[in-house]
Amino acid sequence: MEPTTAATAAATPAVAAVQQSGTIAEALKGFTLIGGEWVLWVLIFASILSVTVMIERLIYFIRNRTPVERFIEAFTERLSRNDLNGAAALADMTKGAESRIAKVALANFDEGEQVVEEMMASRRVAERLRFEKYLMILGTMGNNAPFFGLFGTVLGIIKAFHDLGQAGNAAAGATTVMSGISEALVATAMGLLVAIPAVIAYNYFNKKVREFAANAETIERIILAHLKANEKAEPKVRVLRENA
Repeated sequence: MEPTTAATAAATPAVAAVQQSGTIAEALKGFTLIGGEWVLWVLIFASILSVTVMIERLIYFIRNRTPVERFIEAFTERLSRNDLNGAAALADMTKGAESRIAKVALANFDEGEQVVEEMMASRRVAERLRFEKYLMILGTMGNNAPFFGLFGTVLGIIKAFHDLGQAGNAAAGATTVMSGISEALVATAMGLLVAIPAVIAYNYFNKKVREFAANAETIERIILAHLKANEKAEPKVRVLRENA
């Protein structure tokens, strides 16, 4: 009796593990048999969110667009004449992030080159963060929506084959499978429909962010060059005044 009891005791954990494994498999099977319709609703919500972000970002970029070429030309011309008031007035009148960077620099012009450089750098970072706001949502949609749609398709195919097993005859089963697979593929198409515009918009807005960074750097270099030129000219002016 003792060996039999020991064998039974040893087998009990294995039986429990098998039963537990069967329970998990049944739970997962029950989840997959829900089908992929709920995935479509998630993708519809994702598409609405994506379009909302696109519109919001497009409005922001348009409102903060600086006519860079004209602004740089007029701004440089005023700095070359040491017309700081005129340059400040130009920056005030011009909309956009680049003009705000110039405005910060002119407000701290008397503090010296290093202070001006640090103030412009901090302002550039703040403006870039504003431009990049919500772009992560578009990037996430573009990268993951196709996979989520594929997930919905897989769930739909699993349900279609389960329905095939439950069908009474082969003809009805084949019709059920074909119908289920065609419906499941809608999830993949929906995922691509969400992802493609999101990727296009994400790349477009990222290009605009890079353009802003390049324009901001150009303005910063112009301002710093003017400051350095003035610093070199001041000793010469002082010597001429002393000799006079």
